[in-house]
Amino acid sequence: MWVMRMQYISTRNPDLRLQASQVIAQGISQEGGLFVPEKLPLVGEKLPLWLHMDYRGLAKEIFQLFLTDFSPEEIGHCVEAAYVPAKFEGEAPVKLVPLTNSGAACYLLELWHGPTCAFKDMALQILPHFLTKALQKSAQGQEAVILVATSGDTGKAALEGFRDVPGTRLLVFYPRDGVSPLQKRQMATQEGKNVGVCAIEGNFDDAQTSVKGIFTDCGMQQELKKRGMQFSSANSINWGRLLPQIVYYIYSYLELHRSGKLLSWEEPVNIVVPTGNFGNILAAYYARCMGLPVKKFICASNRNKVLSDFIRTGVYDRRREFFATSSPSMDILISSNLERLLYALSGGDSAALANWMGQLAKQGWYDIGPAMKGRVQSLFYGGFCGESGTSQAIREAWEQEGYLCDPHTAVALDVYGQYEKDTGDNSTPAIIASTASPYKFAGSVLGALGPLATQDEFENLHRLEELTHTQAPRQLSALRDKEIRFQDVVSKDATATYVRRALGLG
Repeated sequence: MWVMRMQYISTRNPDLRLQASQVIAQGISQEGGLFVPEKLPLVGEKLPLWLHMDYRGLAKEIFQLFLTDFSPEEIGHCVEAAYVPAKFEGEAPVKLVPLTNSGAACYLLELWHGPTCAFKDMALQILPHFLTKALQKSAQGQEAVILVATSGDTGKAALEGFRDVPGTRLLVFYPRDGVSPLQKRQMATQEGKNVGVCAIEGNFDDAQTSVKGIFTDCGMQQELKKRGMQFSSANSINWGRLLPQIVYYIYSYLELHRSGKLLSWEEPVNIVVPTGNFGNILAAYYARCMGLPVKKFICASNRNKVLSDFIRTGVYDRRREFFATSSPSMDILISSNLERLLYALSGGDSAALANWMGQLAKQGWYDIGPAMKGRVQSLFYGGFCGESGTSQAIREAWEQEGYLCDPHTAVALDVYGQYEKDTGDNSTPAIIASTASPYKFAGSVLGALGPLATQDEFENLHRLEELTHTQAPRQLSALRDKEIRFQDVVSKDATATYVRRALGLG
């Protein structure tokens, strides 16, 4: 199959043109922009041809459209090594579960059956394979130093994905008081000779800002180059992290056709995503741009509702109180991937985008104006769910559906209910992203169902099992007996110093 050569450009530098291997190896553009495909491939006519493909076959087809400097054999190796059935509890790494008692046709897209029980596994099991091949192609075999800021799930998924991968070193930073006890223990007990974990005194935005600053530090880049190393990223600012997420939205649409729930290839779905950094919902938007029939994207925020406020007003304003919630992976006030959406909706206006990002950095807010706001609202609905609403959604899902969900999925369920009420659209089938195992947040889920949670997260696991007659994933239960390896804590201003010390830069 002949595929047109795909080039990538930076959202802030329209003159830059790179190959896929270069953008995956580099992660972020040197001027701070994010890499995007110069032109998205169209696949609408291919959907019927892909109907009977399994997940791995579909992934290979889609990746070949984007990774045009990778051979089909290289892509095949990456896919087969990443989506091993034993890692994902079955042949298909995702599951589509209907909500049988819902008035509308609702389906939960379970993305958490991988080794760390969160949707980040879908991308971070394959990114190490993409990256090692990319380094061989574009970086003369340099060692990749991967820096990750995490609000909980990305960190563990990256640690597990990159553990002992040759030619890589991984450092993960998380907010000390901003992740669940099990998320923290997952990271603190991580095995592997090439990994490190450090807590930051601050919130996720502090961690993310610190890491981005290191990426664009020219002096440190030069020091790394002298030692045969270069920075890269496993956050969703890296195109290699975002690309795999497109696959599961297309796969879920095909699943609805396979089960007879959709009757024509023009019939649209709504896609509901709980998100803080905007990457997961952006992947769904890219799938629509490629030809997937989507009517509306429902962006679900928790109490840190900067995204839902933006969709409703056209003003992005991070100058607000930060809340630590029961859905910590969404406790974010600076949503990096929104930059990619604005670049697309502005017609690739790098100057306008740079101006908005500059305003965000300097004054803490920007206004995209009425025309751009209209474009956003034509595609996206924004809503938020507070803590009491999250608990209620967990309880209702269990009592009405017999479905045990985590707080992030609960936020999505609540906001989807708001969308139905506000719009009257209860006939369009809805795919709702379920992003984490409920057992990763056992204390919060247990409390929502009635019993008081304890300070012992492993006791909470046991109590939740007994109450619901379900079983905790073995990889979470096994954490009790694993050795704590990482306990470092630094201020947000000392992150670069920590990286220098960890890499032996002096």
